[in-house]
Amino acid sequence: MHLKGKKAFVTGGTEGIGAAIVTQLVARGAEVVTCARHEPGQLPGPRVSFRRCDLASAADREALIAWLVSTHPDLAVLVNNAAVQHALDFMQAGLTQIQAAASLELALNLEAPIMLSAGLLPLLARQPEAAIVNVTTGLALAPKQSAPVYCATKAALRSFTRSLRYQVEVSAPHVRVQEVIPPLVDTRMTAGRGTGKMSPSAVAEALVTAIERGTDECCVGKSRLLRLVMRIAPGLGYRILKRE
Repeated sequence: MHLKGKKAFVTGGTEGIGAAIVTQLVARGAEVVTCARHEPGQLPGPRVSFRRCDLASAADREALIAWLVSTHPDLAVLVNNAAVQHALDFMQAGLTQIQAAASLELALNLEAPIMLSAGLLPLLARQPEAAIVNVTTGLALAPKQSAPVYCATKAALRSFTRSLRYQVEVSAPHVRVQEVIPPLVDTRMTAGRGTGKMSPSAVAEALVTAIERGTDECCVGKSRLLRLVMRIAPGLGYRILKRE
């Protein structure tokens, strides 16, 4: 896909990986719409617009989809990037704490990309070429101990992405359904965790290149090695990621 002149919608595009994706898309000549719960202090240029939205809210999502369909009929790219991660020890946390954290992770990490894909797919299918890009994680391949719900939502999103790709290949082959699998990335969400983190800009560059090339599954950085390990020695992969 040639991104110059295309319009893209990126969730969670005001910080971290999302902000880097917005910057990369604009650099390739795209116009970008993004959303987040809080308005950013400044947008990175005139080709970027913003709408406030809580993607964990079904009502907000429905209003967002209706607005995009009516206001941006030329939308060609959907990037489902927004996510949240909570450390949850089911042996220590109470039910109320688990319910609150898990509900948010399920709504933002899984329900939102599924519903945005469903609501915007008819619009995307009307374009000459289009793409749905879901950002998962290496933890979708092998989970870690400390964030069971987060890992489960990303594994489910990975499965959904493949199933949706199968459907779209039949009825709308000009729409690509893609997955980008980053490693541990240096963002606010990962502050204080791990070492050797990848920069958001490097992940964003890989993602945008995957859109241009039409790559179904793009493993970035150390995730490439993890995918290989999970194919030839899955037990080793699980042990490596267990306490990541």
